[in-house]
Amino acid sequence: MTRRTRRIGTLVLTAAAIAYLVWKVELRTTLDVLADTNLAWFALAVAIMVLTVPVLALRWGWLLAAHDIDERLPWLTRAYFVAYTAGQVLPTSLGGDAVRVVETTRRHTGRATVVTGTVLLERGIGGAATVVLGAVGFVLSIGAFDVSAYLWLEGLFVFGTIALGFLFFARSARPVLRRTEPILRRLRLDALLRGFYESIHHYRAHPHLLGKVFALTLAVQAVRILAIWAAAKAVGIDLDPRIYYVFGPLLFLVMLVPFTLNGLAVREAFFVSFLGSVGVGADQAFAAGFLYFLVTLLLAFPGALIMLRDGLRGGARAEVEHV
Repeated sequence: MTRRTRRIGTLVLTAAAIAYLVWKVELRTTLDVLADTNLAWFALAVAIMVLTVPVLALRWGWLLAAHDIDERLPWLTRAYFVAYTAGQVLPTSLGGDAVRVVETTRRHTGRATVVTGTVLLERGIGGAATVVLGAVGFVLSIGAFDVSAYLWLEGLFVFGTIALGFLFFARSARPVLRRTEPILRRLRLDALLRGFYESIHHYRAHPHLLGKVFALTLAVQAVRILAIWAAAKAVGIDLDPRIYYVFGPLLFLVMLVPFTLNGLAVREAFFVSFLGSVGVGADQAFAAGFLYFLVTLLLAFPGALIMLRDGLRGGARAEVEHV
C-alpha cells in the first residue's frame, strides 16, 4: 500500500466517521452528559488498562525468550508504555508495535526479523483471543440482546484468524506459499519474508508456550473489556456487562484498521452505532467513547514521561561529552 493510498484511506474513513457522528450526536447534550461523569468509574477504567500492561509485557517476554532474546520485565513494560505513546500519533496500535520492534532491535542487532515476528505473532494471538471472546459474548447475549447485525463482522475476523493460522503454522500451506516466491523474488522481498515466516513458524515446535500465551491473552482481554464497561458506567450507561463481551472484542478488532490516528472518530462512531443497537442514546454512547479515548490518552502518559526523561538524559550526556 502506497503512502498516498494510506493518506486517502485515512481521510475518507475519518471523514465518514465524523459525518456519521455529526448526524447522530447533539454536542450540547453530550457536554451535559460528560459534565456529570462519575470519576470513580472513570478511574477504575484507567486502573484496569494501566495495571494490565506488565502482564502483556510478560507475554511478549516469553515469545522473545523462545528465540533466545532475554529481556527483563521492567524494560519490556517500559517498551510497551512507549509504544502506547507512539500509538497516539501513528496509525492505530500497529504504529506502536513498530516502535517496539525498533527499540528492541537496537538492543539486539541483527534480530529485526525475529523481533518483528514475535510482535506480530503476539498481535495475531491477541486477535485470536479477541475472536474467541467475541464468540463467547454472542453466546451469552442470546435471548438477552439482539446484536445479530454484527455477526458478519465477527465472522469476517474468525475467517481471517483461521486463514492466518493455516498459512503460518500448517506444513500443508508451504506449497501454496512457494507459488508466491517468483513474484516476491522480483520484488526483492523473498529473503525478508522468508525470515519473517520462519521466525513465526518456529513456534510450531512450542505448542505449550503458544497455549500459555493464548490463555494469558484471553484473561487480560477479558479484564480489559471491563474498562469499557466502567467508562460507560461513568456516563450513566447501565447495561448488563455481558453486552460488552460482544462489543469489546469487535471494538478491539476495528481499532486495528491501520488508517486513522489512534482510531480518531472511528472509535466513537462504533460506540454510537453498537450501543445504539441496544437502546443507548447517541449522546451517551458518544460520551462513553470519548471517555474511553481519554483512558487511552492516560495509558500513554507513563510512556510520555519515559520519553521525556530519556530525552533529558540524552541531552545532559551530550553536553558532558561536548565539554
